[in-house]
Amino acid sequence: MQLEKFNYDNKIVRNFAIATVVWGLIGMTVGLLIAFQLFEPAMNMGNQYSSFGRIRPLHTNAVIFAFVGNGIFMGVYYSLQRLLKARMFSDLLSKIHFWGWQLIIVSAAISLPLGFTTSHEYAELEWPIDIAITVIWVVFGVNMFGTIIKRRERHMYVAIWFYIATFVTIAVLHIVNSAQLPISAFKSYYLYSGVQDALVQWWYGHNAVAFFLTTPYLGMMYYFLPKMANRPVYSYKLSILHFWSLIFIYIWAGPHHLLYTSLPGWAQSLGVAFSLMLIAPSWGGMINGLLTLRGAWDKVRDDAILKFMVVGLTSYGMATFEGPMLSLKQINGIAHFTDWIVAHVHVGALGWNGFLTFAILYWLIPRIYQTEIFSKKLTSFHFWIGTLGILFYAIPMYLSGFAQGLMLKEFTPEGTLKYPAFLQTTLILLPMHMFRAIGGALYLVGVIVMTYNLLKTVAKGKLLSNEPAEAMALMPAFTPHSSEKTWHRSLERKPMAFMVLSIIVILIGGMVEMMPTFIISSNVPTISSVKPYSPLELQGRDIYIREGCVNCHSQTVRPFRSETERYGEYSKAGEFVYDHPFLWGSKRTGPDLHRQGGKYSNAWHFNHMMDPTTMSPGSIMPPYPWLIEQKLDITTTESKINAMRTLGVPYDEGFEKLANKDLNMQAQKISENLSQNDIKVKSDREIIAIIAYLQRLGTDIKVSNKN
Repeated sequence: MQLEKFNYDNKIVRNFAIATVVWGLIGMTVGLLIAFQLFEPAMNMGNQYSSFGRIRPLHTNAVIFAFVGNGIFMGVYYSLQRLLKARMFSDLLSKIHFWGWQLIIVSAAISLPLGFTTSHEYAELEWPIDIAITVIWVVFGVNMFGTIIKRRERHMYVAIWFYIATFVTIAVLHIVNSAQLPISAFKSYYLYSGVQDALVQWWYGHNAVAFFLTTPYLGMMYYFLPKMANRPVYSYKLSILHFWSLIFIYIWAGPHHLLYTSLPGWAQSLGVAFSLMLIAPSWGGMINGLLTLRGAWDKVRDDAILKFMVVGLTSYGMATFEGPMLSLKQINGIAHFTDWIVAHVHVGALGWNGFLTFAILYWLIPRIYQTEIFSKKLTSFHFWIGTLGILFYAIPMYLSGFAQGLMLKEFTPEGTLKYPAFLQTTLILLPMHMFRAIGGALYLVGVIVMTYNLLKTVAKGKLLSNEPAEAMALMPAFTPHSSEKTWHRSLERKPMAFMVLSIIVILIGGMVEMMPTFIISSNVPTISSVKPYSPLELQGRDIYIREGCVNCHSQTVRPFRSETERYGEYSKAGEFVYDHPFLWGSKRTGPDLHRQGGKYSNAWHFNHMMDPTTMSPGSIMPPYPWLIEQKLDITTTESKINAMRTLGVPYDEGFEKLANKDLNMQAQKISENLSQNDIKVKSDREIIAIIAYLQRLGTDIKVSNKN
């Protein structure tokens, strides 16, 4: 049969590679800055646009969606064409995808420091950007499936299975988690509230890690590792078992982020059970990758690129063993809300995502530029300094998290808390944060060295934009040989059926966990004394969200003696029914705030926001002087009240017309109270609103506040 001639599009691969490196440098530099902010408050630079609360989500979004996201598209566009023996379906769609994705990232880089955030972790971007993400993701999907349909290779290789699962699952996660009610161009409220919002967010958050940071990288591992090692994948059967069990089980594990909260116990238990089961498929992928290198270990010793792959796979194995272990309630009770989780996440991010991305860049760039890597010595240097960076980062964070988790639970022989003030533990652990910053700096130096190495490589080569290729056209279906008579071999020929089956598999877990919580009212019992926020408190809550306070403070007291002694009565599900969004947090850099209301005076809160060290000596919290300078925007009050009523919050009909009058009366009372303490501040300032909100927290039920 005559061969068909065609060209692979290497230009789009090159474009995504450049974006990967550029955004990697930016995202990691911001990460290093916030690492310094966590032991030196002066690094917040005294303005609202560079404060930790605002740029922490900038770091996570830049690393996840800009660095890793572009790395995914680089690897997918390169490998997909070659696995299918076809150019991408549409060069125009490829260009729209590339430039659309970069514009989304730029929008995030502008909007997050400005305080436009939804507060949902890994989903902070406001609704116009969410819509743009949806459009560009569909463009990517059309381009990918169009290429699959016009392929010249009948069977879809294992890497493509993971690419398909990534596309469909991220689409479902993004749509469900982004269900918001817009009230302006830059502000919206989630349709879900409290416990339901928490469940949806961590179903999304955990599976964003699973299907954005894991499955596409597994697909790239299955393509690039055999190419790099010049060895076949160890086991085809293991890859089948690995793929289907992974995408089925992963989707159930989200509730392990919400252990000991007011989420219904049965949902927490399901999350734990499926998290433990995740060890098997996760390690199945790691084993399949490492055993692909059997007989090639001599090559690994001499090849820095393969060293990156081995450490990356090992980091994946460590992270996917530790994750299920952290879902055990006894371990979670110590680790959650501490730096232990930070270490766990970064072993995966720096080791798995980072090192695989670096390996692919080092392997791919010389090939599309028809040359050799500029310096193997620099590549090896990058490997070793990057590995040292991971160790200097992770080990201090493990020590910090474990130590803090135990200190916060420690009682004296007399039965009182040994460390009653959260800040006591923070100050003890500051040296660990310094070491973490050193680790981040070492890792960043490695990326800078890689950038230089790749630039020199590009300079001495020439891009092969349209790489010539040839293959036979795809013939009509035929009856397979007996050796191919398996259900999966048949499924590998049917991309649309494969996609539908993948959707069904990933939907089961989410539906089983979420539907009862939304449909059965007894899962979220109401409390009659819980009332909607006043207009001033609602405005203050939105300022709290804008400033990113949830990045450092949780608002849920767990039912441990150590927490109820330190903070007050443990949190109840019914207390959060009017919270759009929920603000339970995922990391305690400062104390929990759910029982903050009435604990301190208005003057204490004012002084604490002006200069935290005056109220809490040694505090690493940045000051917020702009809250005292900036006038509260009350033009949005009416639309916010209407939006909340639409979402089910029982404000009286017509209350929106009286809301600002109510707001001004409450603000005036707080201002007058402050003046009694010789604090002169106008009642129309933002600080007044956030004080009102903090004084409301946890006061709807009778509690005993602890000092």
